[in-house]
Amino acid sequence: MTIAAPSSSLEVRNPFDDTVVGHVALTPVDDVPAVLARARVGAELSRGLSRFARHGVLERAAALLRERSDAASALIVREAGKTIRQARKEVRRAVTTLSLSAETARSATGEVIPFDAFEGSENRKGWFTREPLGIVVAITPYNDALNLVAHKLGPALAGGNAVVLKPSPYTPLMAEFLVGILIEAGLPDEIVTVVHGDREVAAALVAAREVRMVSFTGGFATGEAIARGAGLKRLAMELGGNAPVIVFDDADVPQAVEACVSGAFWAAGQNCVGAQRILVQRGIFEAFRALFVDAAAALRAGDPADEATDVGPVITPAAALTAQRVVDDAVRAGARVLVGHRLEGSVYSPTVVEGVPLSCELWADEAFAPVVVLAPFDDEDDAVAQANDIEYALHAGTFTRDLGRALRVADRLEAGGVMINDSSDYRVDSMPFGGAKFGSMGREGVRFAYEEMTQPKVVCINA
Repeated sequence: MTIAAPSSSLEVRNPFDDTVVGHVALTPVDDVPAVLARARVGAELSRGLSRFARHGVLERAAALLRERSDAASALIVREAGKTIRQARKEVRRAVTTLSLSAETARSATGEVIPFDAFEGSENRKGWFTREPLGIVVAITPYNDALNLVAHKLGPALAGGNAVVLKPSPYTPLMAEFLVGILIEAGLPDEIVTVVHGDREVAAALVAAREVRMVSFTGGFATGEAIARGAGLKRLAMELGGNAPVIVFDDADVPQAVEACVSGAFWAAGQNCVGAQRILVQRGIFEAFRALFVDAAAALRAGDPADEATDVGPVITPAAALTAQRVVDDAVRAGARVLVGHRLEGSVYSPTVVEGVPLSCELWADEAFAPVVVLAPFDDEDDAVAQANDIEYALHAGTFTRDLGRALRVADRLEAGGVMINDSSDYRVDSMPFGGAKFGSMGREGVRFAYEEMTQPKVVCINA
């Protein structure tokens, strides 16, 4: 349910053709106390649900989402601009996320503590359980507007919490769609409250004393603002990446090219684990570059509703202009565009750049657009040094037939996950997912998020 003033609304537009997709009511900051009062009621209701009841709600929600996958996919295309093929995959993943959450509600408990293993406690027995935190504020981005909401709500509900959900203002309809499914599946509607508002609303929620955790996926600047304003509460943040992929000279080059093209341009590059910097050993650099450029040039960019489209729009025309500007800056610094760098509305063609100086924004920061940098390296030490050059990381990838080298490099790469003989963007929804180095805080992945959103409680009996 959304609490909002009926006279104020947010217009949601299609990123591709700028048509109006729908409207949602905005929550004024003056309504935040009412939102929190409702969440307190929701927290008591959620805590009181048995594990069997939580499991049932989440499993029924997964089934309903599966039944309505066509409608959900079409809404993702209209609201977020993902291609229809990519949208269908996101819906399937969200179904999996809800099913994993249902199983977690039933199986992720605690364990017996062997008190009698310690001197002086021979007559004691006990255990610990995992108990809900209470109210969780969840703030979600636009790039996976369904599945990332599922990754916040599923574990939180499995753990018996209430959630105040603030989705991206670009993709609020998908969040409302999923919450509606949960309520239809039997979730008391006080347990999840959806708010749509500006930074002032978010700041008021984040700072509220009764909020026990803030789970945020988004950018570094917003993450830092949340950390400053949150006070004494748990924080879980996924703040983006700039993934390196290392291709050694013994790799299967066509396989590496295919995986890296997908990893670089999936979801128009709006992918926090997307391959942005592809480092290729010098002996195969020219061969890899030729195949990669040809494959990127063959991708079809345009209408995301068209089954033949490979790359849809970025979220706004302003985001497309930013991508174009970042590449232009790199070119002025000496880089060379190998393919792409064409802009039409919000559609920025798949772009491949080489010779990017390490001082450029395109090398150092997340592009979040269909742009990839190719760079040669000489040996293993050089590759690892280039890969680790930036101050934050989520995933990395490496291609090699040498298992010893693969494991050595995986150990040395500073990243939350290393994919061997795969692009950096591989992920399943059950694995721990999060960053390394600057900004790393907490883990997603259903069971791991569940643990972040619950706390141990010890019971000890003196027999």
